[in-house]
Amino acid sequence: MAGLPRRIIETQRLLAEPVPGIKAEPDESNARYFHVVIAGPQDSPFEGGTFKLELFLPEEYPMAAPKVRFMTKIYHPNVDKLGRICLDILKARAWTRLYAMNNI
Repeated sequence: MAGLPRRIIETQRLLAEPVPGIKAEPDESNARYFHVVIAGPQDSPFEGGTFKLELFLPEEYPMAAPKVRFMTKIYHPNVDKLGRICLDILKARAWTRLYAMNNI
């Protein structure tokens, strides 16, 4: 973990204090890359589903937005055919480091 920004190191809390329905584990060879599994929300069309995603925190993080992509095929108006999440706050011009600081 030497040489990684404090914000990246703090993501280790995801292992110690997991969020219900979300499992996020850093890749063994790259602490900036995470394997994520999300349970489909109750009372939604996705209930009972298990969805795999990849999350990458670029060198510029938290100044630059994380890269998130569904690995499990999903039909949703905010997910493109490659699994990328189409959400304004994940775009470069709308991202602010405050999003990262408020969530860790």
